[in-house]
Amino acid sequence: MTTAPYALARFRDGDAVRVGLVAGDRIRPLDADELGGGLNAFLADPDWERLAALASGREDAPGQWHPVSDVTLTAPVEPRQVLQTGANYRQHVIELVAAGLTQNTDRTPEEARAFAADMMDERARSGEPYFFIGLTACVVGDDVPLVLPAYSEVHDWELELAVVIGREAFRVSREDALDHVAGYTIVNDITTRDLVFRKDMKEIGTDWYRAKNAPGFLPTGPLLVPADFVDPSDTAVRLELNGQVMQDANTSDLLFDVAALVSAASQTHPLLPGDLLLTGSPAGNGQHWKRFLRHGDVMTGTIGALGTQVVRCVAEEAK
Repeated sequence: MTTAPYALARFRDGDAVRVGLVAGDRIRPLDADELGGGLNAFLADPDWERLAALASGREDAPGQWHPVSDVTLTAPVEPRQVLQTGANYRQHVIELVAAGLTQNTDRTPEEARAFAADMMDERARSGEPYFFIGLTACVVGDDVPLVLPAYSEVHDWELELAVVIGREAFRVSREDALDHVAGYTIVNDITTRDLVFRKDMKEIGTDWYRAKNAPGFLPTGPLLVPADFVDPSDTAVRLELNGQVMQDANTSDLLFDVAALVSAASQTHPLLPGDLLLTGSPAGNGQHWKRFLRHGDVMTGTIGALGTQVVRCVAEEAK
């Protein structure tokens, strides 16, 4: 599941969803008292030492631990807000611009690539992160198939390292920002490419609501790994489509690191315990490969110590 000593998860128990502590290939349910009132309450003031003690003593309490394979994991978080970061991997933006996914189609691919490279280098020197908002209703576990809406044939993948907020962050400095990060998880930020830009009025620009918020478009998890076990500045990000590597990068290519993102996002509105802040997706999306998601596709996403997410795609049923 994970190379971290332990992690948090949520799993299905009949019609309910419970929080569990994962250590190795075993899981132990955690009740509200052990969490101090629930998952988000725990993340607001996490007692990781207590969970570490439970994880290290699992051999002494075998009756409380069960094989992870015996349960169905779902999204490991319950965010009240989802913030997404755009254009935060240098090479990714260069590829998107070169592929013609801009408002300017007069440049040759070579000119577009050079333009994008200069633009990203300038952003890294003097720019600011670019955020937009996702719907929390789109956050699902990889136990839920990804239904591909019939209104488009260009649904794309975007594997991302996602920050899970701990203590509330409001107008925090970059130096203090990581103190407000409880942990990290995996998110695949699905995007319908032909809906990104408005065609009826180009001056409006991007339409992230329609392009990114169909049901289930934020497969998340399966684990929430404590921040101490993740180096967000040097973590591998890899996505395979039906066993073929499509994205293979490292968070070292981020223009704005996690501390910069948390600080910048918190300047506008408080980030609350359990909220998700996506850090952006690296190069290798379907737009680059000219290959988009189809019925029967299986995406396998792995990010460092966060484990592996497996998302199965199905076509929307005709109505």
